[in-house]
Amino acid sequence: MAATLGRRLRKGATSGAVVAAAVAALAASQAPDTTPPPADNAGGDRAIGAGDTATPSGDDSATGDSPYYTELPPLNTPNKPGASINLPVITGPAEAGIPASVLSAYKRAEASIRSTDPACNLPWQLLAGIGKVESGQARGGLVDANGTTATPILGPALNGVGFANISDTDHGAYDGDKVHDRAVGPMQFIPSTWATWGQDANSDGKKDPNNIYDAAQAAGLYLCADDRNLAVKADLDRAVLSYNRSTEYLNTVLSWFEYYKRGTHQVPDGTGVLPVDRSDDRRPGNRPSTDTPFPPLPTTPAPTTPTPTGPPPAPKPEPSGTGVPPKTTRPTVPPTTPPTTPPTTPPTTTPTVPPALKVTRLAPVATGTLTATTGNAFAHVPGVAALDASGAPVTGVLISFEISGTTDARFAGGATTVTVATGSAGIASSPALRAGEKTGSFTVRATVVSGTAPATQFTATVTPREADTLAPVGGEALSATTGTGFTQLQVKATDKGVPAPGVLVTGIVVTSKTDPQQSAEGPYFKGEAGTTARTRTFETDANGLITLAAGDLLAGDKAGTYYLYLTAPGGGTTFVELTVTAPTPTPEPSSPAPSPEPTTSASDSPESTASASPSA
Repeated sequence: MAATLGRRLRKGATSGAVVAAAVAALAASQAPDTTPPPADNAGGDRAIGAGDTATPSGDDSATGDSPYYTELPPLNTPNKPGASINLPVITGPAEAGIPASVLSAYKRAEASIRSTDPACNLPWQLLAGIGKVESGQARGGLVDANGTTATPILGPALNGVGFANISDTDHGAYDGDKVHDRAVGPMQFIPSTWATWGQDANSDGKKDPNNIYDAAQAAGLYLCADDRNLAVKADLDRAVLSYNRSTEYLNTVLSWFEYYKRGTHQVPDGTGVLPVDRSDDRRPGNRPSTDTPFPPLPTTPAPTTPTPTGPPPAPKPEPSGTGVPPKTTRPTVPPTTPPTTPPTTPPTTTPTVPPALKVTRLAPVATGTLTATTGNAFAHVPGVAALDASGAPVTGVLISFEISGTTDARFAGGATTVTVATGSAGIASSPALRAGEKTGSFTVRATVVSGTAPATQFTATVTPREADTLAPVGGEALSATTGTGFTQLQVKATDKGVPAPGVLVTGIVVTSKTDPQQSAEGPYFKGEAGTTARTRTFETDANGLITLAAGDLLAGDKAGTYYLYLTAPGGGTTFVELTVTAPTPTPEPSSPAPSPEPTTSASDSPESTASASPSA
């Protein structure tokens, strides 16, 4: 690691100040060579609570606290004014490159989880940081067209010797070990954790921890557990530590996380940069693992010169009698030719095109008319087929369905945007769609996540609730005298024999069943003083009933026969006969007979009296 640190300093530091900044950054990030962990730390510099003395078992973290790659991003002084020296910036395309399929899997997981759990605020760069330290981005992107690694990526046996002690939980199904568990796949899940969090993100019918799409989706959901908001630093730290309970691990992941946030780019699958330093290679007291997540980078041995063995040959004596002492000569070693290594041609790798970029068009799938009545589910949902330039279906592509327009219709769970992966036939359909209380039309827009294909739009319509039958309850006729009100009236609405709640029923006072036109006189609905409205809309209750209380319908002042004509969406109609009668006239009281005039006799007349009076 010291050599690696030297390489980094020579590469990124050109002055004493920059070198000091780089060393400070390494110290701040708890680089292995600067901050050695306790000797009893089996899986890293773990964040153990105060008072804890036993090494954690590791079976409550995603990886079982398996080894990880500790190499840090290039440590160059950030050129952004005011930026912390702890945040590296992108300087070299090699370190910032992420293999195409791996990058696609991270972005797909972010899009999917943001549509189902937006409060988590999962950034794909966090998945990239974890994928870097766990497997070097799936061994530099050695995956097939479906995103499955060329060979399984397995960590060491978690047998308690230098690592956590986790007995087998999967009968060797994922890790091939029936005695102990091992971390599996590009995101290094232990089998017991995968059993809970495993996903089928590429819709191939399998939850495969060795598939980068499945593993990235599972990792995102795992990080978002317990209602975490990863935009909050405390939640972010807890999420990373739940993956591997090591403060060194946390700092390493966050270093790559910040690095990728500064900028990255796509490289062909199989050409990613492989890390070389693992946490278990440097731990005091830890046994180096014989199980490496992927082979180390090949090295070519330096030529060596053989060293002669045995005693040096004796000097050859000079002929006697010369008087010259014998001369000692140094042994000579014949020159050797360094071994030569035949040149090798690196295999050519065909760049892998992410599935999303293969899609050139989204073809609507005939699912029927998108119509529903208020408050009810649509009988059909939007669906599309993702097709490439040749018209062939593209599987494992994320399709986003988004509701737009003035509507309160929603997908299941109340979402307005959902993300669905295409299946083996390249088809993706949205979840169930339910209408709200607003009538009218709106749009559902389907797009390829991280793709360039044009969007496809669907028009959906919400209509009022329907009733195919309206029937008066308790009789089809009412009567009242002019100037009074009718008694209570109830009408029941049903649709296909079932009570129809929430149906808007229109009532009109008419004079003829054959020509139901609103009457200009007669009964009217109770309203504001002086109004004589003869049309009104009612809404059925939870039992499908509309109720006019006594006095809600007034008889008016014109006697005759009228009808209340009721209609509902869906075809339900009925007539209620309204009879208005004049009040019974009150008989007038009879006049008394005139008194007879009195009769008088002749003798009673004044004249008679006068004539009868005696004369003077």
